[in-house]
Amino acid sequence: MPFDPTSRPLTAIEARVLATLMEKARTVPDSYPLSLNAVVTGCNQKTTRDPVMNLGDAQVQEALDALKLLSLVFETSGSRTTRYEHNFQRGVGVPEQSAVLLGLLMLRGPQTAGELRINAERWYRFADISSVEAFLDELQERSAEKGGPLVVLRPRAPGAREPRWAHLLCGPVDANSFGSSTEGNSPGLQARVDTLEGDVAVLRATVQRLCTELGLPPEAAAE
Repeated sequence: MPFDPTSRPLTAIEARVLATLMEKARTVPDSYPLSLNAVVTGCNQKTTRDPVMNLGDAQVQEALDALKLLSLVFETSGSRTTRYEHNFQRGVGVPEQSAVLLGLLMLRGPQTAGELRINAERWYRFADISSVEAFLDELQERSAEKGGPLVVLRPRAPGAREPRWAHLLCGPVDANSFGSSTEGNSPGLQARVDTLEGDVAVLRATVQRLCTELGLPPEAAAE
């Protein structure tokens, strides 16, 4: 039975770990399978990631262990360092093209068919947007016997020219919401908010100190 996100959806961290393995298998095959350190580094990249995360070794190891139980990740032997590889296509029961689209949606958040085609260049070269849309439609119409739909097309957001696709591997999403991240990615979004709040606090303290050194009233720090 293929992986069924309706009965056991992935967490945001599990999705990031799995998609990172999928990406590196295609973009840096000489370094694949990946060690734990390499998986952590890939998960925490500041580019081509939405949301940006700051995961620790323990969080990534826990996700890897959970994905192994789901048969979506395997450990490889024959090396002094434990390495990991994904089993996405077989575990979920999708072809290469569909796996590429789902991996990109897990890494980069909701995207249009055109954005997916461009972002897939290093993973797989789609002939045109129509071929991307055909695989997305197939994923959206996936039967319950195969595990149910794996993507959903969101309505066009205000000011946007096209609607965006979102994955369902982390469970249902609000098809009417217009945020860039799915519900399953909310922990990563919260981490970004926490980081920004910390940065603001540091800046505020710095401004306060400068005001004190310059003999300015404390109110100047808030202006």
